Amino acid sequence: MYRSMIVAALLTALAFPALADDKPSDAEAAKIKAALAAWGCEGGAYEKESEGSGVFEVDDAKCGPRGQYDFKLDKDFNVTSMSRD
Repeated sequence: MYRSMIVAALLTALAFPALADDKPSDAEAAKIKAALAAWGCEGGAYEKESEGSGVFEVDDAKCGPRGQYDFKLDKDFNVTSMSRD
C-alpha cells in the first residue's frame, strides 16, 4: 500500500508541469501594463493561466516606495487581487 501511494504521488507530481502558464500576447501584455500603471506599478513577470479562464498573473511588479507586489487580473484586465511579496 505504501508503495502504491508513492507511485501515485510521483505520477501526480509529473503531471503538474503540463499545467504551466502561458505567455500573454503582445496586445494582452500592453493591457496588463496599462492596468498596472493605473495602480502606480510597472514591470514584473506576466503569465496567462493555461486553463482557459482568461486570468492573468503578474509577479514582482515594482510599485515605487511601496515595494513589490503580485497581481491577478480578470479577462477584462481588471485587478482582482494584489498581494505583497
